Amino acid sequence: MRAFVFPGQGAQTIGMGRALADAYPQARAVFEEVDEALGEKLSALIWEGDIETLTLTRNAQPALMATSVAAMRALEAEGFAVTDAAFVAGHSLGEYSALCAAGAISLSDTARLLCIRGTAMQEAVPVGVGAMAAILGLDFAAVDEIAREAAEDEVCQAANDNDPAQVVISGHKAAVERAAALAKARGAKRALMLPVSAPFHCALMQPAATVMADALAGVDIHEPAVPLIANVRAEPVTMPGAIRQFLVEQVTGSVRWRESVQFMADQGVTEFWEIGAGKALSGMIKRIAPGVETKAVGTPEDIVALKG
Repeated sequence: MRAFVFPGQGAQTIGMGRALADAYPQARAVFEEVDEALGEKLSALIWEGDIETLTLTRNAQPALMATSVAAMRALEAEGFAVTDAAFVAGHSLGEYSALCAAGAISLSDTARLLCIRGTAMQEAVPVGVGAMAAILGLDFAAVDEIAREAAEDEVCQAANDNDPAQVVISGHKAAVERAAALAKARGAKRALMLPVSAPFHCALMQPAATVMADALAGVDIHEPAVPLIANVRAEPVTMPGAIRQFLVEQVTGSVRWRESVQFMADQGVTEFWEIGAGKALSGMIKRIAPGVETKAVGTPEDIVALKG
């Protein structure tokens, strides 16, 4: 049994998806449609721009989605279908890529939603007020307790449950720094402040959640061709109303990636295909479910290897 998974922010690189666009007209059409939907040449930034500009949240989110959907279209051109998977799932913004790939949201709407989402998340908290840190070597329960303890009168939450030994915390900068110090004192191997522009997936993102509720209310959402494993629930969802609700909750809620992968493995998934840029999810998946196979699908060579 197979699952298709879609990467989140941090996987972006200059040039991603270009070889796919050169090799497959269907992949090139994805970048052209995203450019048209946004009224700007995002593809030029992805392929020829500078990494600092591409990494801006407003740009990175639709860019990574476009690359993932282009890879999916290339797979389809070679005879693979999204319905070959039992489930789709995505890490944070990757959830939008998964929904687009599964036909739940149109490509143009997905691009516009992610541009709105990226802008709203960036503007929700003044630069320097919030922070995020990766805690390595402690499990989610331990980090969750540390975050609650360190919060005091501020916000500090376990934001991403990535794998058994990597949890990301998010919130007010001072609270996150307190939590990082506390985590080290309690046996964490490392506590790394992350180079992010805003504290994602915590209560400080509530202004962005409000923006997304309005934006999603104006978009048609259909039942996906295969069930989505939702970030905030770590369980399958197919009903459009629930998808809409969970996408809003996702802005302030924890990304339950470890539980999502474990659920799919428990259901019998033995192959996880990471569709789009990078291999970050594959590493997490191997640590969550060591017996499964992972495949990165981001270049024409990757797709040829799958056919072989």
